[in-house]
Amino acid sequence: MAIHLFNTLGRKKQAFAPLIPGKVGIYSCGLTVYGRGHIGNFRAFLMADTLRRMFEANDYAVTQVINITDVGHLVGDLDGGAEKLQMMSEKTGESAWDIAAKYTALYFEDMKKFNILMPHVSPKATDHIAEQIAMIEAIEKNGYTYTIADGVYFDTSKLSSYGQLSGQSLDEKEGGARVSMRGKKNASDFALWKFSPSPSSDAAVQKRQMEWESPWGVGFPGWHIECSAMSEKYLGLPFDIHTGGIDHIAVHHENEIAQTLAARNCLEANFWMHNEFLQIDGGKMSKSLNNTYTVADLETHKIHPLSFRLFILGAHYRTPQNFTWDAVGASHTALGNIRNAVRDLPKPGEADAESMAQFMDRINDDLDTPSALAIFYGVLNHASMERSVKSATLLAMDEILGLALEDVVARPIMIPNAVEKLVADREVARSSKDWKKSDELRDEIATLGFIAEDTADGQKLKEVW
Repeated sequence: MAIHLFNTLGRKKQAFAPLIPGKVGIYSCGLTVYGRGHIGNFRAFLMADTLRRMFEANDYAVTQVINITDVGHLVGDLDGGAEKLQMMSEKTGESAWDIAAKYTALYFEDMKKFNILMPHVSPKATDHIAEQIAMIEAIEKNGYTYTIADGVYFDTSKLSSYGQLSGQSLDEKEGGARVSMRGKKNASDFALWKFSPSPSSDAAVQKRQMEWESPWGVGFPGWHIECSAMSEKYLGLPFDIHTGGIDHIAVHHENEIAQTLAARNCLEANFWMHNEFLQIDGGKMSKSLNNTYTVADLETHKIHPLSFRLFILGAHYRTPQNFTWDAVGASHTALGNIRNAVRDLPKPGEADAESMAQFMDRINDDLDTPSALAIFYGVLNHASMERSVKSATLLAMDEILGLALEDVVARPIMIPNAVEKLVADREVARSSKDWKKSDELRDEIATLGFIAEDTADGQKLKEVW
């Protein structure tokens, strides 16, 4: 089936054609591990995961790379702020290396909770300093760099195509810039290598913990160079698709493209895909505004991470999505209902070809997950579809949706003996119209993870979700 994706580079939907038949290389900008990833970060990772699952469902062999930024990312995403790992180290007293290790481990744990497939490669910036230095040397050799007091910079005026991703000319970018020049030739120029500060007697200025020797002096790489260097190493040039949030378009991804062009005279990726922001109560979500939520916050509110995944699938990735606790709570209830419904189905037979064709048509059209979900619900609620066909169709669709239904389809709830006894006691209380005792027993059953639902055919147990 044909696949169409919106390409930010060109700003239109295009038919996808792989560089190598039957294979797809995808690079996604990962987490800066100075803190725990928030749910806005995970909207981007969930989009990339859905993209990967879509290609695999279309029988492509996918290589997915998601980097880990553990050095070089400065506050404000530009070149004049504090480096985030160093800043957090000075704030907490932990070493920058320990902070990176802690939040990298949490990132992997959170990915599993959202049922995000582990990338084939998760390269760390600190493990690829040699590759970054080599790429900077190539950029320098080709005449695109200059050196000032705080580092080696890319001269954007030397690249006539700079701004092609955002659609802004260099003059427009310069006119809208609100940055301190600090000796830069152009406001849009960016650091390739930052020098470590000179030793200081000022106790407030700590020595950098993450620094390396380079041809230009001791320091550390700029934020953008890691993605150009690591994507080339693991996917080659050019590769098929680069993904990330829309906040990366004008700076980070624009600069990645510039670096690769300057070093290799080659476009980094053919397709650039960007998800819109996840908003909080209609406004911006930002760590600086102290209004970000993590997996831990979801779980504190008794929202399963997979319920958040269903919530995210309910909006197109290129549409701003508004997070509220009521909205994600509705998704939590909906997923609980789905799980309880599919438990009663038999083992899967053959998937319904027509339903699957409709579903894949929607997913292959720029990841139209809202329309695909509507088809999924249509199958779930189809009264006359043969039940083993329904099982197979829902499971096939869930290979892309990623709601982990394989754990519950055709798997009735296993009820512990203690719960069965409480249910029997409650039936006695209901028969004798002892409603107070009946309610108390229902609450006790709930504490053990089950909901006792009263129906015309007696009590029916569902899992607490």
